[in-house]
Amino acid sequence: MKILITGASGFIGSFIVEEALKRGFETWAAVRKSSSKAYLQDERINFIELNLSSKEQLVEQLRGHQFDYVVHAAGVTKCLNKADFRRINTEGTKNLADALIALQMPLKRFVFVSSLSVFGAIKEKMPYDEIRETDTPQPNTEYGRSKLEAERYLDSLGSRIPYIILRPTGVYGPREKDYFIMAKSIKQHSDFAVGYQRQDITFVYVTDVVQAIFLALEVGDCKSPTTGETISPIGRKYFLSDGEVYQSTTFSDLIHEELGQPWWIRITAPVWVLRIVTFFGEYVGRLTGKVTALNNDKYKILKQRNWRCDIEPARRELGFEPKVQLQEGVKTTIKWYKDNGWL
Repeated sequence: MKILITGASGFIGSFIVEEALKRGFETWAAVRKSSSKAYLQDERINFIELNLSSKEQLVEQLRGHQFDYVVHAAGVTKCLNKADFRRINTEGTKNLADALIALQMPLKRFVFVSSLSVFGAIKEKMPYDEIRETDTPQPNTEYGRSKLEAERYLDSLGSRIPYIILRPTGVYGPREKDYFIMAKSIKQHSDFAVGYQRQDITFVYVTDVVQAIFLALEVGDCKSPTTGETISPIGRKYFLSDGEVYQSTTFSDLIHEELGQPWWIRITAPVWVLRIVTFFGEYVGRLTGKVTALNNDKYKILKQRNWRCDIEPARRELGFEPKVQLQEGVKTTIKWYKDNGWL
């Protein structure tokens, strides 16, 4: 079986490549000329350069290949310019799907890695309820909007491409850079939290996301436990988390413990302070031309109080069962950061 993985050099993508190799797939990693191959050293990996910004170029680059599976994990989570979110996340997905259709690629499955962020700050009134597939997405970030537009384009294609969409919550693990900022801050004796209202947050370890991807590649029809009707996974959208809900301090507490409990100062600031910090962070980013983690999208993400999501459909229909809970995942992640000189 031949599999194409976009975003292969990225955090999640590199783990997808490793799993594909373990399973014996003929594995093709889609990269750009500028992509780092630091985590793509296995000699069994086949590389292919793809320009996701052009359907025409994609058709030529993919011509002659017959992929059984495509996992589209390429995308950006932060950009200097708002338009880049749509250009990369939305148009990139559209161009890839269109190219595969134009080539009449006989795909068994196309898995798109989307995000819980497509729903935005819904169900924010306490007591918090889970976000469910039947809820109406109301993305409040450029990132979330760009992912939702990509989802809707796939929906518009109908049966022309056999797609499944996965919507993970906050993904963490070795090689991840955004949560690493928190670990680095705690090592340097400070922890920063935002807002005084309770915040329910969710996480999913990177290998559990990968598990869900390969389940989605292989899953067939199933029966509804309530109606007995046959449910096809094609066109379905599944939330992914580890099945638990945490308070905002839990993650930093676990990091603190794994770092040997250095002395620290925990600062909880009102939301308006974060607004000022991210405003200037975005301004400085534009001046320097460097993408910063402290931007307007980040403000809306950290401000959000409810990240609960319903993973029962993924359990029931994909056979998804999270294997790594937060304590174990943080332990493994911090060890990796240490062993690789990040901390």
